[in-house]
Amino acid sequence: MIKIVMASLVALPAALGCTGATASDVLKIYESKAPFAEVLADLEDAIVNRGYVVDYHGHVAEMLARTAGDVGAGKVLYREAEFMQFCSATVSRKAMEADLANIGFCPYVLFAYEAEAAPGTVKVGFRRLPEGEARDDVNSLLDDLVREASGN
Repeated sequence: MIKIVMASLVALPAALGCTGATASDVLKIYESKAPFAEVLADLEDAIVNRGYVVDYHGHVAEMLARTAGDVGAGKVLYREAEFMQFCSATVSRKAMEADLANIGFCPYVLFAYEAEAAPGTVKVGFRRLPEGEARDDVNSLLDDLVREASGN
C-alpha cells in the first residue's frame, strides 16, 4: 500500500503538468504594504465573511524558528509566515462533480508572509489549480480572497 501511495505522489506533479515548474508558475501572489497582522486578519475575514470556516491555521515562521537548531539552520527566512486552509461545499462539490480526482486540491490554502530580507512588504497568495472545468471557479474564488486581503 505504501509503495502505491508513494508512486502516486511521485507521479502527481507530472500528471498535473508541474514538472520543472517554479513557484511563480503555480503560485498567484499579491503584495501589500499594510502590516502583516492586518493583512492576515483581512485574509481570515475574507474567508469567514463568505461563510467558509478556516479548518487549520499554520504558523510557518514560528515552526521554522522553533526547529532551526534541530536542522542546523542559521538563516531566518520570514519575519512572519502563516497559512490558512478551508474548503467550500459549493465550489468543491462542483469541482469534484466535474472530476472526482479534484478532491486532491481540497482543502484550499491561502498564505501570507513577510520575508526577513524585505521588511514592510507582505506577500499574500495561493496555489493555482490547473485550468479546467470547475477548477477555474476555485481559482477565481481564491484570487478574490487574496486580492481582498492584499488590497489589490
